[in-house]
Amino acid sequence: MLISWIIFFFILGAILGSFINMLSDRLPAEKSIVAPGSGCDVCGKRLGIADLIPIFSYIFLKGRCRYCGAGIPQRALWVEIATACLFGLFWVMLGPSVELGISLLYLCVFITLFVIDLEKGLILNVIIYPFMVLALLLSPLYLQGDGLLANLSSSFFGGLTGFGLFLLIYIASRGGMGEGDIKMAGFIGLVCGFPNIFVAIFAGIVLGGLAAAGLMLSGKRRKGQTIPFGPFLAVGAVTAMLFGSQIMEWYLALA
Repeated sequence: MLISWIIFFFILGAILGSFINMLSDRLPAEKSIVAPGSGCDVCGKRLGIADLIPIFSYIFLKGRCRYCGAGIPQRALWVEIATACLFGLFWVMLGPSVELGISLLYLCVFITLFVIDLEKGLILNVIIYPFMVLALLLSPLYLQGDGLLANLSSSFFGGLTGFGLFLLIYIASRGGMGEGDIKMAGFIGLVCGFPNIFVAIFAGIVLGGLAAAGLMLSGKRRKGQTIPFGPFLAVGAVTAMLFGSQIMEWYLALA
């Protein structure tokens, strides 16, 4: 039975990963996410069901449009695979619960933010603001605050901490950090709560630093060039959702 449910959530994650790909293309361009249906960006041909099967269509078509042979971005495949795997992992950790459903919703938001900021350098208000409000409204459901999500007080102080810390960094760096990062840090705090917001920020900083060092060593970035920080914050947020409590307990045991 466990394997069956993992397979179910893997498939569900792959389907929603395909939806995230569509959002990542259309939201930055301010296009409707309802119509028109999916089509090839090069030849404009409307895609059929066989072209839209998550993961498998990309593999069977060898990453190319069936009609014109234009290349399909590899991102489409990797987002579907990552979302599918994470959905399965969240199911294993949470099992059937309201918290699972809401956690998966936030996961989809973080993946969407990751992709859009990585590709476009944008953290869209149309995503951040509604979900900041939703995170606060849903937080009273977690009265104990011992799951993956924060209860009301933890959510409030987590959001305030994330927003406040990044606002101070923004002021100190004189705009060296984007305003979108401030809002995203606040949203992560609302989701992960206090003190897990520190886990998310620390993980994001470490990952961002490693990525920057790797890009500079490989010659793909020069000193002074910036890279989007939102993707690393998104990874930090998912890390904090899954393992924040354990990481904090481990840290406090060492202190």
